[in-house]
Amino acid sequence: MTQQTDTGWRAIIGSSFIMSLALLGDALLYAVLPAYAADFGLTLPWVGVMLSANRFVRVFAYGTIARLTHKLGVRNMCIGAACTATVSTALYGFGQGPAAILTARILWGLTYGALVLATLTYAMEFRARVGTRVGVGQAIQRIGPILALFGGAWLVGVVGPNMAFALLAVPTALALPIALALPKSGLSDPKRAKPAALSRPKPIDLLFFLQGYGVDGVFAVTITLIFAREADLSQAVMSGSALLAMRHFGEAIAAPLFGWIADKFGARRVFVTAALLTLVGFILVASGVTVIGALVMLLFRGALASLGPAVIAQSLSDDEDVIGPLARMQAWRDFGAACGPLFTGFLLTTFSAEAQHGAVAVALAAGLTYWLLARRA
Repeated sequence: MTQQTDTGWRAIIGSSFIMSLALLGDALLYAVLPAYAADFGLTLPWVGVMLSANRFVRVFAYGTIARLTHKLGVRNMCIGAACTATVSTALYGFGQGPAAILTARILWGLTYGALVLATLTYAMEFRARVGTRVGVGQAIQRIGPILALFGGAWLVGVVGPNMAFALLAVPTALALPIALALPKSGLSDPKRAKPAALSRPKPIDLLFFLQGYGVDGVFAVTITLIFAREADLSQAVMSGSALLAMRHFGEAIAAPLFGWIADKFGARRVFVTAALLTLVGFILVASGVTVIGALVMLLFRGALASLGPAVIAQSLSDDEDVIGPLARMQAWRDFGAACGPLFTGFLLTTFSAEAQHGAVAVALAAGLTYWLLARRA
């Protein structure tokens, strides 16, 4: 049992470091693309399309990715994802125009989908500790985005946005040797697994749809533009990058802590608290208290990263498949995160960033109420 547990933790840590390196380019893109759209040959409406395309791809590809994972194995999927992540990041640097960047985003969507299911599969081997295991994995995965948003934002100011992404492809490639060292374990029973699809959502899936729409859409797209009203473009990018990095800091700190609390005391009550405080963060940003509101929102959004899987795992019996519900929740979260950038870019011509944050707060309040009234998440 000890050897099996050690192998399980090695798989979680290894696959999470692969995700961390793979996220380097994607994390920086959210901070850079809205402000430097012209450098990539894009207009502002195209920015919304590019930041959402990868999510639309994986919403509808999760089922196929899950079947491929069962057929090829988690380790082989991680090896392939390490290669495609490197190509995607390099395309941000060398590609120009909608066709090249869209290709990179589609490729990244498939990459991320494969790595999400891989890390969750490794974490599900010991369901009783799912909150802790997912939380530790999430903390490791945030290291790369944090470094990209701080170091990458500085790099953009030195060498320009295109060359910055070209250089980031080099550390991204380090994911490949890590993938090659992964153990050949962690695959759930393919006969009982239910590959993800955008099927009818459960109440908790709707909450994660709204969270994805708000945090990865409205907030991520508009935060740099909010700062750009009162600062020059380079300072706005640095400020926006710092707050986007706090999203990853929040997850790195809150996910393992709240995952452990959920395993020990039950996930539902802790989940409600984190969801309420995420809502409060949106209200504060809508009211003009941008920095404090963003910090509150991002910290407790990080807590939800491990609490969501813990709530689902604790709501199922031991003989029920857990990967299917987890993947369905991820699919709806990604659908929200895909719709968020797409609609935010177009709605900015009519509604301010603050007004859109306020609308998300109202929707989250309604979604949380619906979940609380439901008999089962």
